[in-house]
Amino acid sequence: MTLTKRIIPCLDVNHGKVVKGINFLQLKHAGDPVELAKRYSDEGADELVFLDITASHEKRDIMRQYVEGVAKAINIPFTVGGGIRNVIDARNVLCSGADKVSINTAAVENPNLITELSNVFGQQCIVVAIDAKRNLNPTTDKINVQTTEGSVWFEVTTYGGRTNTGIDAVAWAMQAEKLGAGEFLVTSMDKDGTESGFDIELTRAISEQVHVPVIASGGAGLPQHFVDVLTVGKADAALAASVFHYNKYPVQNVKKYLLEAGVAIRQ
Repeated sequence: MTLTKRIIPCLDVNHGKVVKGINFLQLKHAGDPVELAKRYSDEGADELVFLDITASHEKRDIMRQYVEGVAKAINIPFTVGGGIRNVIDARNVLCSGADKVSINTAAVENPNLITELSNVFGQQCIVVAIDAKRNLNPTTDKINVQTTEGSVWFEVTTYGGRTNTGIDAVAWAMQAEKLGAGEFLVTSMDKDGTESGFDIELTRAISEQVHVPVIASGGAGLPQHFVDVLTVGKADAALAASVFHYNKYPVQNVKKYLLEAGVAIRQ
């Protein structure tokens, strides 16, 4: 049986407005979260991701009123992340209508949080987000990956890409899976917002080492980019923002292209 691939629009929300930047910087307004969420749900998106991108950095809770608004407007699975630090935060988000929670900074700083949340809510509810960037200085204590740039390793960043951790992204994914992660959302900081294509090598490196679904994020600009990351990159799902927000390639156009390319997708 061939597992179908998923197409997932992403809402990066900053104080109630959907924003989009390049390499996590130069944010510009892209729309209203509830309106965009409803549009994507109606267009046939398989799932939706809502990230409160400044909650961790500002050390505040997710703005639940926007989560509730989106949940009421859609009929597809819905993942919410940003500022989730404990079981209470996760419960609040799930009770606001989310189907899954995404954790990043808090998981890196307290890996046992993954296990705690997985035990309370079930592994299928726990998405571990990994924001990674290429480190061009290969070293023997990291998992070095051969790329078109030569040998690199991928470094985990936290606080919305503001903090370098020195942690190897592939090794972290392997550890997080053992701790109870049910899915990974892997974002390439180098590719974010560039529309130059996903980081195939990053996505494939993690996908080959874990046994739970991997969502690729960062860099979608053309329908072919989705084909590449879902086949060569071995991702289970592809997430994008800019190409959907600005109607460059609506969800149904991308899905049609994938079908014609022979990629098994949900219809």
